[in-house]
Amino acid sequence: MSETIFSKIIRKEIPANILYEDELSLAFADIHPQSPVHFLVIPKKRIVSLDDASSEDAELLGHLQIVVARVAKEQGLSDSGYRVVTNIGSHGGQSVPHLHYHVLGGRAMDWPPG
Repeated sequence: MSETIFSKIIRKEIPANILYEDELSLAFADIHPQSPVHFLVIPKKRIVSLDDASSEDAELLGHLQIVVARVAKEQGLSDSGYRVVTNIGSHGGQSVPHLHYHVLGGRAMDWPPG
């Protein structure tokens, strides 16, 4: 697997506005925000996308969901709500081959999104 920008952020080779970090995951502000609050939650383990996750990753995937909720609450999004998105493959809009969740909030979200 080739190196990604997220690998470099995990190793602190590229600066990021880190909102949360533990041994399994990292949450940081998106550098091109699409809403007033826009951050990413990634696993430190390299998984290309949800399509590439296995049953061995179930605990990690659950942990990421808890991190999404925790950081959303810390960012003041819980009362008004927020959107969580993961892109899979080129037609899904995935630009970095490392699983990541976009968390967007701070404004009303339209539907349908795409």
